[in-house]
Amino acid sequence: MVTRVRHLGPNWYSAVMGTAIVGSAGAALPAGLRVPLPVCAAVWTLAFGMLVVLSCARGLHWVRHRDQALAHLLDPAMAPFYGCLSMALLAVGGGAMTVGRGWIGTGPAVVLDSVLFVAGTVVGLASAVAVPFLMAVRHRVEPGQATPVWLLPLVAPMVSAALGPLLVAHLPPGQPRETLLFACFALFGVSLFATLLMLPLVFARLITKGPLPTALTPTLFLVLGPLGQSTTAVGIFADVAPGVVPAPYDQGFGVLAVLYGVPVMGFALLWLGFATAHVVRALREGMRFTMTWWAFTFPVGTCVTGAAALSRHTGLAVYGWLAVGLYVLLVAAWGAAGVGTVRGLVSGELLAGPSPAPVAPPSATGRTRSDAVR
Repeated sequence: MVTRVRHLGPNWYSAVMGTAIVGSAGAALPAGLRVPLPVCAAVWTLAFGMLVVLSCARGLHWVRHRDQALAHLLDPAMAPFYGCLSMALLAVGGGAMTVGRGWIGTGPAVVLDSVLFVAGTVVGLASAVAVPFLMAVRHRVEPGQATPVWLLPLVAPMVSAALGPLLVAHLPPGQPRETLLFACFALFGVSLFATLLMLPLVFARLITKGPLPTALTPTLFLVLGPLGQSTTAVGIFADVAPGVVPAPYDQGFGVLAVLYGVPVMGFALLWLGFATAHVVRALREGMRFTMTWWAFTFPVGTCVTGAAALSRHTGLAVYGWLAVGLYVLLVAAWGAAGVGTVRGLVSGELLAGPSPAPVAPPSATGRTRSDAVR
């Protein structure tokens, strides 16, 4: 067991995120279209179990293979995946409130979500600072090496922004509730502006240097994460703000939910088409399963919850059906990634040592490891 976890990187937390969002998104669908709550709760329970097992394995990794763990942190291909640890904690915590409390009770769900929210937010903010800092002073990456993986540590605070409001009603009325809501709004800004700085690098790399290596092509779906999650966040702000934020700001959140969410969801759908075209091309070129396939799950799930939020705040049925269509895509992607992961674990391929990595050129430097795509 000790030997098998040597190459277990933080990218494995993407499987926890991708599983948790299936339960949460199913419960977020418009009334009459929702997945039965027991089914959502069962999926959340699976995600919670995965988080516990993986956290223990990662703890063993740091104790017994500290050299490898430090190498991951200093690896430009692997370091951004520390954002997945934050998002896994947050996704499971948020799921406790939305679907898990029917099984474990409201009190335990609030405690669990509070602990995971604080831990996930601290890890997310640390990653949002530390990973770009390491990229600047240690990793020495080139513009042509930019991939959507670079967005991962920057999206984590947006997940905190979207899930933190679930705890607002469980705080004492007055300033505690208002402070938490505005703190989540600040986290929204942290992630939004950081993403706006990074996304042009990713798009410019695609346009000027060509498609990503096939193994990295699924990471194009990661761009949907900040788009869908930010739309979800402003929708939840609008749900929570009345009675928490004084007028006229409480109504302002409702306006923001529509005026921000509609165009951003439009761009998300454009990017979904763009990314899907790249994936079809990669499949034709023989793309095989790697852990990057989990990029098909959580980002699409955030678009489900974003479309559901727009359905609530615009009253338009089209957004409800959009959420359902995206949820079908999410479940299909989760099934494909899950089957591939189980097969890889059984064969031992996914926990084997790294092979030569697909690096986004312009001048292949050989710096990037392949752990991130296993």
